[in-house]
Amino acid sequence: MSGFIFLYTTFPDEAAAARVARELVDARLVACANIIPGMRSIYRYGTAVEESQEVVAIFKLPETVGERAAARLRECHPYETPVVAAFAVQPDDATAAWLRQVTD
Repeated sequence: MSGFIFLYTTFPDEAAAARVARELVDARLVACANIIPGMRSIYRYGTAVEESQEVVAIFKLPETVGERAAARLRECHPYETPVVAAFAVQPDDATAAWLRQVTD
């Protein structure tokens, strides 16, 4: 049995997150995207410390499509260098079956 992952990234706003989420779901690269508004980020960009409001997105998928999904996510992402992190997860049997069923 293959494993499962969540891809984590952030977006500048909900509209961008929803656009990319719909594209990845429509392409059957991810089963689901959770979009969570209201994250406050403090980060170093170049020589300055920046602060902004962002939106978290978590994409759920089988590990077998992880590389293709991450590549497409980076292509569609509005940030020049988005953070795309994969986390291994262990869903219950019903969720695992659904993740496999709705992705290619």
